Amino acid sequence: MDKILTLLEIEAQFKSEWVLVANPITNEALEVQSGKVVFHSPDRDEVYRMAKAMHPTRFAVLYTGTIPFNAGIVL
Repeated sequence: MDKILTLLEIEAQFKSEWVLVANPITNEALEVQSGKVVFHSPDRDEVYRMAKAMHPTRFAVLYTGTIPFNAGIVL
């Protein structure tokens, strides 16, 4: 995919998937606003393997689904 997509377009096109975004455009809080989707999958580990293989200079990994209320998140 060569097209730059907004966050809303990414969320609409890749529902409940992990998305690898190259050269993301962010706001002052470093929240992704748009970028070029280079890979997507429902499997998080697959997306991280692709990021490791591609060695992008700047990237973001997004999840476009809903995280359950009682889920633990580790950063």
